[in-house]
Amino acid sequence: MSANLVQVVLKSGKEQSLKRFHPWVFSGAIREMSGEPAEGELVKVFSNKNEFLGIGHYQIGSIAVRIVSFLDLEVNYEFWKEKIESAWNLRKMLGLAESDETNVFRLVHGEGDNMPGLIVDFYNGTAVMQAHSVGMHFTREHVVNALREVLAEKLKAVYYKSDKTLPFKANIESADGYLFGNDSETEVKEYGLKFKVDWEDGQKTGFFVDQRENRKLVETYSKGREVLNMFCYTGGFSFYAMQGGAKLVHSVDASEKAIELTRENVELNFPGDKRHEAFAADGFEYLKNIQDKYDLIILDPPAFAKHRRALDQALKGYKRINTRAFEQIRSGGVVFTFSCSQVVTKDKFREAVFTAAAIAGRKVRILHQLTQPADHPVNIYHPEGEYLKGLVLYVE
Repeated sequence: MSANLVQVVLKSGKEQSLKRFHPWVFSGAIREMSGEPAEGELVKVFSNKNEFLGIGHYQIGSIAVRIVSFLDLEVNYEFWKEKIESAWNLRKMLGLAESDETNVFRLVHGEGDNMPGLIVDFYNGTAVMQAHSVGMHFTREHVVNALREVLAEKLKAVYYKSDKTLPFKANIESADGYLFGNDSETEVKEYGLKFKVDWEDGQKTGFFVDQRENRKLVETYSKGREVLNMFCYTGGFSFYAMQGGAKLVHSVDASEKAIELTRENVELNFPGDKRHEAFAADGFEYLKNIQDKYDLIILDPPAFAKHRRALDQALKGYKRINTRAFEQIRSGGVVFTFSCSQVVTKDKFREAVFTAAAIAGRKVRILHQLTQPADHPVNIYHPEGEYLKGLVLYVE
């Protein structure tokens, strides 16, 4: 059992969500604390009736405690190793850990793997690790050692990339860099296609691992079509469209660096292929005048809302880009449209897309409702973990 931890006591009635295994304690639910925990410190949570509820990392902000265990036990190296082992075994069961054609996947998905505040993506031997809480930042050495022990020879390096993800209120200085190994292989495979990944300077951990199955679905719709991949980043959807037999593929992103990487990745997979062109341009501007040019459009913008205060503006953004796509896509066209904003619910996203279809005055049918893949599991007690929403739409 863990001892000498600050005790957090909840207000009457506020224990119910923890009894249903939801891993967050909000600051407004706390009645009192037995001391003053430092940010990132482990604390014990009790009900108003002195019932033990869980152990978690304390933090400043709306979410005051992220529960790491609902059992009263010692949170030590063995504890974290067991969690990493559980996550690795799930990826083995999914066929990802031993796959010859896919060597990039999410290894730890925060609350979905019962490790709130921790993300680890696996890139052909390199684990790229992000802490989204100070508690996980302080736990990083245990995590690295557990990864080394559990993955053994499959792990060549661990790159820590938390400088931009740690809560700014914590005033923690964190330098990105290798915690184990260095200068590792940056070329990965996904369903046999090759990608160069830049985890040191790229967005997120370097690649949008969560769109793997949705990219594969684009391949099945691409034969003979003229495809626009908006907000393309490093071009993932574009290569699948080309693999599927698209007539032409245009990739658009505001970042010149992303466009360079897209061109490099296209050349890796389809050397000298003239079907592809990439443009560095503002997405909203580009969508203004694409009249009848495309019959497959992919809209995968960055998160328009990272917090609830930005929700209204985000929904307007989704409505705007989808309206432009619906107004200008050729009859019989297909739109893949996504939101990766956690605060945008499935219903709100669908409402924004439905409104766009109505404004455009087009007949639109839903072919698929999409989400994140199985290596981004959703804890059934934490529905907020289902952040990726997507629709595949047929436009007459």
